[in-house]
Amino acid sequence: MSDKSKSQEIYERVEAVVKEQGIPKKDAQVIVGKEFGMKPSSIRGAEYQARKELGLTRSRVQETTPDDAVASAIVTLERARDAIDDEVDAAKDRVDEAKAEYDALKDSAANRKAEIESKIEALKA
Repeated sequence: MSDKSKSQEIYERVEAVVKEQGIPKKDAQVIVGKEFGMKPSSIRGAEYQARKELGLTRSRVQETTPDDAVASAIVTLERARDAIDDEVDAAKDRVDEAKAEYDALKDSAANRKAEIESKIEALKA
C-alpha cells in the first residue's frame, strides 16, 4: 500500500501532465479531473491539501506599514463617528415612543380612574 494520500497522487499527476504535455496547470487540472472523476475545482483543492501535507505552502505574514496603520485608524474612527449618529437616532426613537405612551396614559387616566371609582362605589353599596 502506498504512503501517498490521494491528494498527493493528484498533485503529482497534475505536475506530470503539465510537464509531459507542456500545458498550463489549469488545463492539466481538467485532464486529471476527468481521470479521477472529479471537478477541476476539487482537483485544485486536493493539490492545495497535498502541498500543505508536503510542507510546500507557507503562511503569508503581511507587513503593517505606517500608511496602513493610519488608514485603518481612520476607518475605525469614521465608524465610531457614524455610530454616534445611530445612537442619537435610536435615542430619539425611544423618546418618541415614550412620549406616545405618556400621552396615551395621560389621556386615558381620567376615564380609567372614573371606571375604577364606579366599581369601588358598587362594591361599597
